[in-house]
Formats: sequence, C-alpha cells, structure tokens
Amino acid sequence: MKLGVIGLGRMGQIVVDQVLAADHEVVAFDIDEDAVATAVERGATGATSIPDVADQLGDEKRIWLMVPAGDPIDAALDELEPSLCADDIVVDGGNSNYQDSIRRAENTNAAYLDCGTSGGPAGAELGFSLMIGGPQWAYDELTPVFDAIATGPNGHDRFGPSGAGHYVKMVHNGVEYALMQAYGEGFELLANGRYDLDLEAVAKTWNNGAVIRSWLLDLCEEAFREEGTDLGDVADYVAGGSTGTWTVQEALEQEIPVPLIYSALAERFSSRDMRFSRRLANRLRYGFGRHEVKRQDESE
Repeated sequence: MKLGVIGLGRMGQIVVDQVLAADHEVVAFDIDEDAVATAVERGATGATSIPDVADQLGDEKRIWLMVPAGDPIDAALDELEPSLCADDIVVDGGNSNYQDSIRRAENTNAAYLDCGTSGGPAGAELGFSLMIGGPQWAYDELTPVFDAIATGPNGHDRFGPSGAGHYVKMVHNGVEYALMQAYGEGFELLANGRYDLDLEAVAKTWNNGAVIRSWLLDLCEEAFREEGTDLGDVADYVAGGSTGTWTVQEALEQEIPVPLIYSALAERFSSRDMRFSRRLANRLRYGFGRHEVKRQDESE
C-alpha cells in the first residue's frame, strides 16, 4: 500500500518508520524541509507540498495527517480537498476534539477516520494503541497500515462512526490524568512520611507483581532513577489539559460523575503550592511522550 503522511514531527516520523518497516510505500511531507529529508533517508519519497502528496498517490489516496489538532488539520484538509473523492481515505491521527472530527467527516469528500493515538514516542518500538472511528470499509482497507503502526491486530479497533475514535481517546486521557495523580499523591506521602525511602526501589517493587503495576509505574521508577528520590529540580508544573477538560465537559453534559478525573485536571490548573505529586506528573509526561520537562528555574 502507498500511504501519504503529512506532518513529520516526533509521532509522524514514527508512523513513517513503522509503515516502511512493514514494506509499504510512503510519500512524506512537512513544512520543515529537514524533516522531509529525514523521512527520505529512511526510505520514504519526499513531497514538496500537500497537493504534491495527493498527486504522487494517484487514484487511490490513503493519507495520514499527523499535524497539531485544531486549525492545522483544517488547513491541511483545505489543501487536500480539491484532490479528494469518495474512494479516498484520510486519517486524523492527532488529538482532535471528537466534535471537530464529526464536522470534518461531514465536510470532507473522502472517507474520514478519526484515530486516537496512545503510546507516545517512548512506546514506538512496541507500537501504538489506535482508537478509530469512521466508515467500516475505510477501516478495513487500512487495516494493514494499522497493524504496522499499532502493537499488532489487538492494538487497534474501530469503535463506531465518525468521532468515536477521538471520543474514546479523550476519555483515555482523562483516565491517564487520574492515574498520574494517584501515583503522584501516593509517592508524595511516601516522600514526606515516616520513613526515609528509596522511591525508585518502591516503584520497582510495586511494578513486579503488585496490583498497581503499570507502564506509568515503570516511568515512575525511571523518573526517580534519573532525577533522584526528591525529583531534583523538576518543577511543580504540569502542562497540558485540553483533552482532560473535554472529558470533564462531556461528563457534565452526560451527568456522569468523574470526581477523580476532575480533581486531577484541577491539580494541573492549580498553581498555589509546590507539590511533589505535580512534579512527578511533570516528569511522567516526559517518560511516555518525551514532552519537555519544566524545571524549577523555568517556572518562576
């Protein structure tokens, strides 16, 4: 299969690598010429513009958008639209709001698949978890590509019509917020409790057979190993929040109580006292997504 990939940041380059490794062809474009050159070095064919991607794909266009959510998605679709027909497929692999995905699906000539993507750059070797919404035929058509990018056939699924994929990913992120907050609060108690504890050793022990073992706990162990039990100069600052906000808003509309997710979101927005739990959450975001770690002197 020949796949066009538009957007060659950290995640986009991983999509290129995984698809090429599965013996598919890739036509790659980014506004950063160096990013295109990198993709070409890895085996992709470079494109000079978004319309050039469409031209190189020919009659059957299979296109993966990995650009920032919001206006950049709409701008890319505006450039693609004159080249698209009902037999073509466009995948939005970013963190778009599910309502935007529904709107785009209705207004785009091609079949539109909204694809929530979890795993981050740190999980690239294992593959991603892909949560997909949109037409069944389009999902079936791109299953070989999804197999290549995900952990395998069990790492992706179609959850329903347009919007369903990004809806599931939205709630996933809300759960992620709550889990990070729970780990942060537990380790904060251990850090300031009755004993002088090696928190790296606690995380390692918990992650070998304990009920609360997880990849996030792996990342706790990594954080304490690399930053120290006191987290060194990791700032009490946690970026992000849009998907968690959407989750809480949806919960309010559906009258579903989500107190843990709401509290975790509130902690992100709080800036009152320096908190160990938020400092750990700050470092965990680097662990799974390679997001920049805010340091204390940067947030003052």
